[in-house]
Parts: sequence; structure tokens; C-alpha cells
Amino acid sequence: MTFGLSDLLTFDASSLPHFLTSSPGHPVTRSPVTRSPGHPVTILLLPLLLNRTKMQKKILVTGGAGFLGSHLCETLLNRGHEVICLDNYFTGQKQNIVHLLKHPYFELIRHDVTMPFFIEVDEIYNLACPASPIHYQYNPIKTIKTSVMGAINMLGLAKRIRAKILQASTSEVYGDPLEHPQTEQYWGHVNPIGARACYDEGKRCAEALFVNYHRQNNVRIKIMRIFNTYGPRMHPNDGRVVSNFIMQALRGEDISVYGDGSQTRSFCYADDLIEGMIRLMETPDEVIGPVNVGNPREFTILELAKLVLKYTGSKSRLVFHELPEDDPLQRRPDISQARKVLKWEPHTELEDGLQKTIAYFKQMI
Repeated sequence: MTFGLSDLLTFDASSLPHFLTSSPGHPVTRSPVTRSPGHPVTILLLPLLLNRTKMQKKILVTGGAGFLGSHLCETLLNRGHEVICLDNYFTGQKQNIVHLLKHPYFELIRHDVTMPFFIEVDEIYNLACPASPIHYQYNPIKTIKTSVMGAINMLGLAKRIRAKILQASTSEVYGDPLEHPQTEQYWGHVNPIGARACYDEGKRCAEALFVNYHRQNNVRIKIMRIFNTYGPRMHPNDGRVVSNFIMQALRGEDISVYGDGSQTRSFCYADDLIEGMIRLMETPDEVIGPVNVGNPREFTILELAKLVLKYTGSKSRLVFHELPEDDPLQRRPDISQARKVLKWEPHTELEDGLQKTIAYFKQMI
């Protein structure tokens, strides 16, 4: 049924359109309406239409076919938003988002963020960048360009269209930290010419760009520092410790432990992290970050290896190798700000998250 402006105020209740009773991700219960036979019901329908428009946002996700990006796209769609996924498929995989392609509010665009991009959206989540040592060290110059030029292009877009933009930064801005646990006030301990610098310094430069676009041009920004994250859709060959241990255990190969295994990490399950990311985006404009988002529960690498062996039932041996250059000896977030400002903290224990992740990787063997 088609409604004109004159129809918005008075009509028969039986002609209520379907979108007022339910919509994807937003079921609505129709209130009972009573009327005398032959008398139309008067309802202010226009505010309902306007409210529905406000509920749904148009959101751009760069790196949307990646590990975290695909989870973010899926969550935003489930919450009723329109999502444009941007990815060049260097580390992102189409299989991560293929199940979303038939969704009426999902759009996939192949594009590299080092090149300018033009679109009209309400919010931008800038996740595009290779995030594992194997991938970001493959082409260090391109990694720096992705962080820096990608930030410039997305911030320029946000400035032009007055969109709110979130930068997915990293705990790697703290480098090999001398302060433990790491707070947002800590400046870090980074080797600017080391093997990891293309990623660490690229992300630090991106944060500087975000802050200065905010100060100079009043761009609405959010900076999130992501600590070690794991879960389904991790790339099986990305070399990260969780995916590496699981794939080696499932294949019956030796488990590669670098160093003596005493170095520590804090592992956050993907679903928990995505919730923290969305909560940061939804904060008032005066909240710009940076905000640490991660799991403060700390494990040694040896403890992680033993858990993986336990839950895979593998008989793989632990084999020790030399520690890579500038590999952090300890990593644990102080999430006081996330608890206070976002009312967020992780809920998935490593033991539970590992079992879900192992089940995902078993499908690949």
C-alpha cells in the first residue's frame, strides 16, 4: 500500500504496513488498536517513520573482509544497519563475508584504502591493515602506506561528509613495554627502525593523524587500541600464536614456541572485542580515546600451548626457537577506561574461546 502525506495521520488500522510490525533485527510488537465500526483510527505515523530512519545508520567498514572486520559487518547488520564493506583482499578473504552477500543492506566493494574513496555514510570503522607479522612484514612499505595513507584518505572522507570515524589501533603502539600493565597514558617503547616498525610506527602515525584532524578540523574521531584477539575466521597461515598453535596441533606437527615461552599475552575473544568497538563508536563526541580494549587476564605462551594441546587432544611436541627481533616480552591491557567509559569488559574465558576457535579450524583440516 502507498501512503501520501495526507494518509499519514488517518487510516484504517488494518492497513498498517509490515515494517511497523517487524524489520530485520528490530522486531516491533503492534499495540492493540480499538475503534468503532466504520470509524478510522487516527495515528501519528510520521514520527514512527522518522524514528525508524534514525535507527538505521549507513556504515563503512574498511578491511571488512578480514578477521575482525567480518565479525563487525555481521554484528552491525544484525543490529539493523546498512553496511558497506571495503577490502582489497590482501589478508581479508571473501569467504569471511560470503554469507552476507545476499543481505539486502550489505554491499561489498573491492578497493585499496591507499587510494581515495568517495561515499556518503554516517560512520566509518577504519580496520584496513595487515595485522600479523608474516603479513605486515611481507611488504613493509605497503604496510606503512596502508596505515598512514589509509588514515589520511578515510579522515579526509570523514571531514568532507561529517561522518564519525573510528581508528582500529593496536597494543603494538606500546612496543616492548617497560610499563606493565599498559595504560593509555603510557607512551610506549618502540624500535622505529626494527622489523616490526612498519606496523608499530604506522599505527602510531595514524593515531597522530586522527588526533590532529580532530583538533584542526573538528572531525569526530574514536581511537581504540586492540590487544591480542582470536576467534573464528582468523587466517590459518597468519603466523599469530593462537592460529599457529592450533593449526600445528591439528596437523600433528611440532608446536613452535619462540623464546623460552615465558613471555606473556592477554587474549580477547572476537565477539567481546567487537562489542567494545561498537560501544566506543556510540560514545558522545567528547570521548575520543585512545581506549584499551582487550582481556586483562594474562597467560604465558607456554600456558597457551598446553591449553591448545589439551583441547585438540594432539600429541604434538613443543619445539623451542629463537625469539624474533623486538618481540614483546609482556603484554596486558589496563582496561579501567573501557570499564568506566564504555561500561565494557570481556566475558569469554580463554578456555571457552579456544574450543570455539579450534572447532572452526577443524573444518579446514
